[in-house]
Amino acid sequence: MASGSIIKNVKSVIVPNTGNLKGIEASIAAGIIAGDPGKELEVISCVSEEEIESIKEYLEYTPMKIKCLEGDSIFDIVITLFSEEDYAKIRISDYHTNITYMEKNGKVLLDKSDASEDTKELLDYSLLTMEDIWDYARTCNLEDVKESIEKQIECNMAIAEEGIKNPYGANIGKVMLDRYGGGIENRVSAMAAAGSDARMHGCEMPVVINSGSGNQGITCSVPVIEFARGNNIEHTKLLRALVLSNLLAIHQKSQIGTLSAFCGVVCAGAAAGAAISYLQGGGFKEVSHTLVNTLAMLSGMVCDGAKPSCAAKIAFSVNAGLLGHDMYAYGNQFYCGDGLVTKGADNTISNIGRLGRQGMRETNNEIIRIMTGG
Repeated sequence: MASGSIIKNVKSVIVPNTGNLKGIEASIAAGIIAGDPGKELEVISCVSEEEIESIKEYLEYTPMKIKCLEGDSIFDIVITLFSEEDYAKIRISDYHTNITYMEKNGKVLLDKSDASEDTKELLDYSLLTMEDIWDYARTCNLEDVKESIEKQIECNMAIAEEGIKNPYGANIGKVMLDRYGGGIENRVSAMAAAGSDARMHGCEMPVVINSGSGNQGITCSVPVIEFARGNNIEHTKLLRALVLSNLLAIHQKSQIGTLSAFCGVVCAGAAAGAAISYLQGGGFKEVSHTLVNTLAMLSGMVCDGAKPSCAAKIAFSVNAGLLGHDMYAYGNQFYCGDGLVTKGADNTISNIGRLGRQGMRETNNEIIRIMTGG
Protein backbone atom coordinates (compact mmCIF):
# COMPACT_ATOMS: atom_id res chain seq x y z
CA MET A 1 0.00 0.00 0.00
CA ALA A 2 1.15 3.53 -0.70
CA SER A 3 -0.15 7.07 -0.60
CA GLY A 4 -1.62 8.27 -3.88
CA SER A 5 1.23 10.68 -4.55
CA ILE A 6 3.79 7.87 -4.30
CA ILE A 7 1.75 5.73 -6.72
CA LYS A 8 1.49 8.69 -9.10
CA ASN A 9 5.24 9.32 -9.03
CA VAL A 10 6.32 5.72 -9.61
CA LYS A 11 3.64 4.50 -12.01
CA SER A 12 5.19 5.62 -15.30
CA VAL A 13 8.93 5.82 -14.69
CA ILE A 14 11.54 3.24 -15.72
CA VAL A 15 13.37 1.78 -12.72
CA PRO A 16 17.19 1.98 -13.01
CA ASN A 17 19.20 -1.23 -13.25
CA THR A 18 16.20 -3.43 -14.08
CA GLY A 19 16.55 -3.78 -17.85
CA ASN A 20 13.98 -1.03 -18.56
CA LEU A 21 11.24 -2.38 -16.33
CA LYS A 22 8.64 0.20 -15.32
CA GLY A 23 6.50 0.98 -12.31
CA ILE A 24 5.80 0.03 -8.72
CA GLU A 25 5.95 -3.74 -9.10
CA ALA A 26 9.37 -3.53 -10.76
CA SER A 27 10.61 -1.29 -7.93
CA ILE A 28 9.45 -3.78 -5.31
CA ALA A 29 10.97 -6.74 -7.11
CA ALA A 30 14.29 -4.95 -7.60
CA GLY A 31 14.49 -4.13 -3.91
CA ILE A 32 13.70 -7.70 -2.86
CA ILE A 33 16.07 -9.39 -5.30
CA ALA A 34 18.99 -6.96 -5.47
CA GLY A 35 18.50 -4.23 -2.87
CA ASP A 36 21.36 -3.27 -0.57
CA PRO A 37 19.88 -1.37 2.41
CA GLY A 38 23.33 -0.08 3.38
CA LYS A 39 23.35 2.06 0.25
CA GLU A 40 20.22 3.98 1.32
CA LEU A 41 19.05 6.09 -1.67
CA GLU A 42 21.34 4.07 -3.96
CA VAL A 43 19.73 0.84 -2.79
CA ILE A 44 19.63 -0.68 -6.32
CA SER A 45 22.73 1.01 -7.75
CA CYS A 46 24.60 -2.30 -8.15
CA VAL A 47 22.53 -4.96 -9.90
CA SER A 48 24.09 -7.81 -11.87
CA GLU A 49 22.76 -9.21 -15.16
CA GLU A 50 21.81 -12.38 -13.31
CA GLU A 51 19.84 -10.36 -10.77
CA ILE A 52 18.01 -8.49 -13.56
CA GLU A 53 16.87 -11.83 -14.96
CA SER A 54 15.85 -12.90 -11.46
CA ILE A 55 13.81 -9.70 -11.06
CA LYS A 56 11.94 -10.43 -14.30
CA GLU A 57 11.30 -14.02 -13.21
CA TYR A 58 10.13 -12.87 -9.77
CA LEU A 59 7.64 -10.49 -11.39
CA GLU A 60 6.32 -13.27 -13.59
CA TYR A 61 5.62 -15.73 -10.79
CA THR A 62 4.94 -13.56 -7.73
CA PRO A 63 1.48 -12.03 -7.24
CA MET A 64 1.41 -8.44 -5.99
CA LYS A 65 -1.43 -6.18 -4.93
CA ILE A 66 -1.01 -2.41 -5.02
CA LYS A 67 -3.51 -0.40 -2.98
CA CYS A 68 -3.87 3.29 -2.28
CA LEU A 69 -3.61 4.22 1.40
CA GLU A 70 -6.47 6.24 2.79
CA GLY A 71 -5.76 9.46 4.66
CA ASP A 72 -4.03 12.78 4.15
CA SER A 73 -0.41 11.60 4.20
CA ILE A 74 1.34 12.35 0.90
CA PHE A 75 4.47 10.27 1.54
CA ASP A 76 3.59 6.90 3.01
CA ILE A 77 4.56 3.36 1.98
CA VAL A 78 3.57 0.10 3.67
CA ILE A 79 4.95 -3.17 2.29
CA THR A 80 3.91 -6.60 3.56
CA LEU A 81 5.84 -9.60 2.25
CA PHE A 82 4.55 -13.15 2.69
CA SER A 83 6.45 -16.46 2.53
CA GLU A 84 4.43 -19.57 3.36
CA GLU A 85 3.35 -19.09 7.01
CA ASP A 86 5.59 -16.09 7.66
CA TYR A 87 5.18 -12.39 6.92
CA ALA A 88 7.07 -9.14 7.45
CA LYS A 89 5.74 -5.59 7.31
CA ILE A 90 7.59 -2.29 7.01
CA ARG A 91 6.46 1.33 6.79
CA ILE A 92 8.32 4.35 5.41
CA SER A 93 6.87 7.80 6.08
CA ASP A 94 7.58 11.47 5.31
CA TYR A 95 10.89 10.96 3.49
CA HIS A 96 12.73 8.22 1.66
CA THR A 97 14.93 6.75 4.41
CA ASN A 98 12.58 7.22 7.38
CA ILE A 99 11.52 3.71 8.47
CA THR A 100 8.79 4.19 11.06
CA TYR A 101 7.41 0.68 11.60
CA MET A 102 8.61 -2.93 11.36
CA GLU A 103 6.68 -6.06 12.23
CA LYS A 104 7.37 -9.79 11.76
CA ASN A 105 4.88 -12.57 12.39
CA GLY A 106 2.85 -10.40 14.77
CA LYS A 107 5.84 -9.08 16.73
CA VAL A 108 6.46 -5.33 16.51
CA LEU A 109 10.18 -4.72 16.02
CA LEU A 110 10.03 -0.93 15.58
CA ASP A 111 7.33 1.68 16.06
CA LYS A 112 8.06 5.36 15.50
CA SER A 113 4.53 6.48 14.73
CA ASP A 114 5.22 9.88 16.24
CA ALA A 115 8.05 11.84 14.62
CA SER A 116 11.19 11.85 16.73
CA GLU A 117 12.88 15.09 17.71
CA ASP A 118 15.58 14.35 15.13
CA THR A 119 12.96 14.04 12.40
CA LYS A 120 11.25 17.24 13.44
CA GLU A 121 14.55 19.09 13.29
CA LEU A 122 15.32 17.61 9.88
CA LEU A 123 12.01 18.87 8.52
CA ASP A 124 12.33 22.39 9.99
CA TYR A 125 13.06 24.91 7.23
CA SER A 126 11.99 27.99 9.18
CA LEU A 127 15.49 29.48 9.09
CA LEU A 128 15.39 29.77 5.30
CA THR A 129 14.56 33.23 3.97
CA MET A 130 15.61 34.94 0.76
CA GLU A 131 17.89 37.37 2.58
CA ASP A 132 19.54 34.75 4.79
CA ILE A 133 20.10 32.42 1.82
CA TRP A 134 21.61 35.31 -0.14
CA ASP A 135 23.96 36.23 2.71
CA TYR A 136 24.99 32.62 3.32
CA ALA A 137 25.68 31.85 -0.33
CA ARG A 138 27.98 34.86 -0.65
CA THR A 139 29.84 34.46 2.63
CA CYS A 140 29.88 30.78 3.65
CA ASN A 141 33.14 28.90 4.02
CA LEU A 142 33.22 26.95 0.76
CA GLU A 143 35.07 24.10 2.46
CA ASP A 144 31.87 23.39 4.39
CA VAL A 145 29.88 22.78 1.22
CA LYS A 146 32.50 21.95 -1.39
CA GLU A 147 32.29 18.15 -1.17
CA SER A 148 28.52 18.07 -1.74
CA ILE A 149 28.51 20.75 -4.44
CA GLU A 150 31.45 19.23 -6.34
CA LYS A 151 29.65 15.88 -6.26
CA GLN A 152 26.57 17.56 -7.69
CA ILE A 153 28.63 19.08 -10.49
CA GLU A 154 30.28 15.75 -11.31
CA CYS A 155 27.18 13.54 -11.21
CA ASN A 156 24.54 15.83 -12.66
CA MET A 157 26.66 17.04 -15.55
CA ALA A 158 27.65 13.45 -16.34
CA ILE A 159 24.04 12.32 -16.73
CA ALA A 160 23.19 15.46 -18.73
CA GLU A 161 26.03 14.69 -21.15
CA GLU A 162 24.87 11.08 -21.32
CA GLY A 163 21.37 12.29 -22.22
CA ILE A 164 22.79 14.35 -25.09
CA LYS A 165 25.00 11.55 -26.43
CA ASN A 166 22.47 8.72 -26.44
CA PRO A 167 18.72 8.33 -27.06
CA TYR A 168 16.60 8.38 -23.90
CA GLY A 169 12.90 8.98 -23.39
CA ALA A 170 11.50 11.67 -25.68
CA ASN A 171 15.01 13.09 -26.35
CA ILE A 172 13.93 16.61 -25.39
CA GLY A 173 17.50 17.81 -24.84
CA LYS A 174 18.74 16.45 -28.16
CA VAL A 175 15.77 17.93 -30.04
CA MET A 176 16.42 21.34 -28.49
CA LEU A 177 20.10 21.32 -29.45
CA ASP A 178 19.41 20.04 -32.96
CA ARG A 179 16.56 22.48 -33.58
CA TYR A 180 17.62 25.62 -31.73
CA GLY A 181 21.41 25.42 -31.85
CA GLY A 182 24.28 25.48 -29.39
CA GLY A 183 23.97 29.01 -28.04
CA ILE A 184 24.45 29.25 -24.31
CA GLU A 185 20.85 30.19 -23.49
CA ASN A 186 19.56 27.13 -25.35
CA ARG A 187 22.28 24.87 -23.95
CA VAL A 188 21.44 25.62 -20.32
CA SER A 189 17.87 24.39 -20.89
CA ALA A 190 18.75 21.56 -23.27
CA MET A 191 21.41 20.07 -21.00
CA ALA A 192 19.07 20.07 -18.01
CA ALA A 193 16.35 18.45 -20.13
CA ALA A 194 18.83 15.84 -21.36
CA GLY A 195 19.70 14.89 -17.79
CA SER A 196 16.03 14.24 -17.13
CA ASP A 197 15.65 12.37 -20.44
CA ALA A 198 18.26 9.91 -19.23
CA ARG A 199 17.04 9.67 -15.65
CA MET A 200 13.37 9.16 -16.55
CA HIS A 201 14.35 6.42 -19.00
CA GLY A 202 16.16 4.41 -16.32
CA CYS A 203 19.76 5.54 -16.82
CA GLU A 204 21.82 3.96 -14.04
CA MET A 205 24.04 7.00 -13.48
CA PRO A 206 23.68 8.66 -10.05
CA VAL A 207 22.17 12.12 -9.52
CA VAL A 208 22.60 14.50 -6.58
CA ILE A 209 19.04 15.38 -5.64
CA ASN A 210 17.30 18.46 -4.26
CA SER A 211 14.17 18.35 -2.10
CA GLY A 212 14.03 14.58 -2.53
CA SER A 213 13.95 14.76 -6.33
CA GLY A 214 16.53 13.89 -8.96
CA ASN A 215 14.79 16.06 -11.56
CA GLN A 216 14.85 19.02 -9.20
CA GLY A 217 18.51 18.35 -8.43
CA ILE A 218 19.30 18.38 -12.13
CA THR A 219 17.22 21.51 -12.78
CA CYS A 220 18.73 23.68 -10.07
CA SER A 221 22.32 22.68 -10.93
CA VAL A 222 22.93 21.81 -14.59
CA PRO A 223 21.80 25.16 -16.08
CA VAL A 224 23.95 27.06 -13.59
CA ILE A 225 27.00 24.91 -14.31
CA GLU A 226 26.51 25.09 -18.06
CA PHE A 227 26.10 28.88 -17.94
CA ALA A 228 29.23 29.33 -15.82
CA ARG A 229 31.31 27.11 -18.07
CA GLY A 230 30.02 28.77 -21.23
CA ASN A 231 30.96 32.19 -19.90
CA ASN A 232 34.30 31.22 -18.28
CA ILE A 233 33.10 32.22 -14.81
CA GLU A 234 35.53 31.39 -12.03
CA HIS A 235 34.87 28.14 -10.19
CA THR A 236 34.49 29.66 -6.73
CA LYS A 237 31.66 31.88 -7.98
CA LEU A 238 30.01 28.84 -9.55
CA LEU A 239 30.15 27.05 -6.20
CA ARG A 240 28.45 29.99 -4.50
CA ALA A 241 25.84 30.16 -7.26
CA LEU A 242 25.04 26.48 -6.71
CA VAL A 243 24.70 27.03 -2.96
CA LEU A 244 22.27 29.84 -3.78
CA SER A 245 20.31 27.78 -6.30
CA ASN A 246 20.02 24.69 -4.11
CA LEU A 247 18.89 26.63 -1.05
CA LEU A 248 16.39 28.73 -3.01
CA ALA A 249 14.90 25.54 -4.47
CA ILE A 250 14.64 23.99 -0.99
CA HIS A 251 13.12 27.20 0.41
CA GLN A 252 10.34 27.16 -2.19
CA LYS A 253 9.69 23.42 -2.16
CA SER A 254 9.62 23.18 1.64
CA GLN A 255 6.51 25.36 1.66
CA ILE A 256 4.75 23.12 -0.86
CA GLY A 257 5.67 19.75 0.62
CA THR A 258 7.45 16.67 -0.61
CA LEU A 259 4.80 15.62 -3.15
CA SER A 260 2.07 17.75 -4.66
CA ALA A 261 0.14 18.52 -7.81
CA PHE A 262 2.50 21.49 -8.18
CA CYS A 263 5.42 20.59 -10.46
CA GLY A 264 8.60 20.88 -8.37
CA VAL A 265 10.87 21.70 -11.29
CA VAL A 266 9.17 25.11 -11.47
CA CYS A 267 10.78 25.91 -8.10
CA ALA A 268 14.10 24.50 -9.27
CA GLY A 269 13.95 26.41 -12.56
CA ALA A 270 13.21 29.64 -10.69
CA ALA A 271 16.17 28.95 -8.41
CA ALA A 272 18.44 28.26 -11.38
CA GLY A 273 17.35 31.49 -13.04
CA ALA A 274 18.09 33.40 -9.84
CA ALA A 275 21.55 31.81 -9.59
CA ILE A 276 22.28 32.66 -13.24
CA SER A 277 21.24 36.23 -12.45
CA TYR A 278 23.87 36.19 -9.68
CA LEU A 279 26.48 34.85 -12.11
CA GLN A 280 25.73 37.80 -14.38
CA GLY A 281 26.46 40.25 -11.60
CA GLY A 282 22.98 40.54 -10.18
CA GLY A 283 22.53 41.62 -6.58
CA PHE A 284 19.86 40.66 -4.06
CA LYS A 285 17.19 42.72 -5.82
CA GLU A 286 17.92 41.19 -9.24
CA VAL A 287 18.00 37.66 -7.85
CA SER A 288 14.73 38.15 -5.95
CA HIS A 289 12.89 39.64 -8.91
CA THR A 290 14.15 36.89 -11.22
CA LEU A 291 12.70 34.27 -8.90
CA VAL A 292 9.36 36.08 -8.48
CA ASN A 293 9.02 36.71 -12.22
CA THR A 294 9.59 33.02 -12.91
CA LEU A 295 7.02 31.85 -10.37
CA ALA A 296 4.48 34.29 -11.80
CA MET A 297 4.83 32.66 -15.22
CA LEU A 298 4.68 28.96 -14.35
CA SER A 299 2.83 28.59 -11.05
CA GLY A 300 0.08 26.51 -12.68
CA MET A 301 2.23 23.66 -14.03
CA VAL A 302 1.02 20.36 -12.59
CA CYS A 303 2.90 17.23 -11.60
CA ASP A 304 1.45 14.06 -13.11
CA GLY A 305 4.24 11.77 -11.95
CA ALA A 306 7.75 10.95 -13.10
CA LYS A 307 7.95 10.16 -16.83
CA PRO A 308 9.61 11.39 -20.07
CA SER A 309 7.64 14.64 -20.30
CA CYS A 310 9.35 15.87 -17.12
CA ALA A 311 12.31 16.78 -19.35
CA ALA A 312 10.14 19.20 -21.33
CA LYS A 313 8.80 20.75 -18.14
CA ILE A 314 12.37 21.27 -16.99
CA ALA A 315 13.24 23.01 -20.26
CA PHE A 316 10.25 25.36 -19.92
CA SER A 317 11.07 26.11 -16.29
CA VAL A 318 14.71 26.95 -17.01
CA ASN A 319 13.67 29.11 -19.97
CA ALA A 320 11.23 30.93 -17.69
CA GLY A 321 14.06 31.50 -15.23
CA LEU A 322 16.19 33.08 -17.95
CA LEU A 323 13.27 35.22 -19.10
CA GLY A 324 12.60 36.25 -15.50
CA HIS A 325 16.14 37.61 -15.28
CA ASP A 326 16.01 39.32 -18.68
CA MET A 327 12.70 40.96 -17.82
CA TYR A 328 14.13 42.69 -14.79
CA ALA A 329 17.40 43.51 -16.54
CA TYR A 330 15.37 45.47 -19.11
CA GLY A 331 13.26 47.24 -16.49
CA ASN A 332 10.23 44.93 -16.47
CA GLN A 333 8.68 42.91 -13.69
CA PHE A 334 5.46 41.50 -12.27
CA TYR A 335 4.06 43.61 -9.46
CA CYS A 336 2.23 43.05 -6.21
CA GLY A 337 -1.35 42.17 -7.05
CA ASP A 338 -0.49 40.47 -10.34
CA GLY A 339 -2.14 37.15 -9.55
CA LEU A 340 -0.23 35.37 -6.80
CA VAL A 341 2.60 37.91 -6.76
CA THR A 342 2.72 40.03 -3.62
CA LYS A 343 5.21 42.38 -2.00
CA GLY A 344 8.42 40.62 -1.02
CA ALA A 345 9.86 37.47 -2.55
CA ASP A 346 9.36 35.44 0.63
CA ASN A 347 5.68 36.40 0.69
CA THR A 348 5.25 35.40 -2.95
CA ILE A 349 6.97 32.08 -2.19
CA SER A 350 4.53 31.65 0.68
CA ASN A 351 1.58 32.23 -1.67
CA ILE A 352 2.93 29.66 -4.12
CA GLY A 353 3.47 27.24 -1.25
CA ARG A 354 -0.12 27.68 -0.11
CA LEU A 355 -1.32 27.03 -3.65
CA GLY A 356 0.74 23.86 -3.97
CA ARG A 357 0.11 22.48 -0.48
CA GLN A 358 -3.53 23.39 0.06
CA GLY A 359 -5.11 24.73 -3.11
CA MET A 360 -3.95 21.90 -5.34
CA ARG A 361 -4.73 19.07 -2.90
CA GLU A 362 -7.91 18.04 -4.70
CA THR A 363 -6.17 18.56 -8.05
CA ASN A 364 -3.58 16.03 -6.91
CA ASN A 365 -6.30 13.58 -5.91
CA GLU A 366 -8.00 13.96 -9.29
CA ILE A 367 -4.71 13.43 -11.14
CA ILE A 368 -4.19 10.24 -9.15
CA ARG A 369 -7.72 9.03 -9.93
CA ILE A 370 -7.22 9.71 -13.64
CA MET A 371 -3.84 7.95 -13.71
CA THR A 372 -5.06 4.90 -11.81
CA GLY A 373 -8.43 4.63 -13.55
CA GLY A 374 -10.31 5.49 -10.37
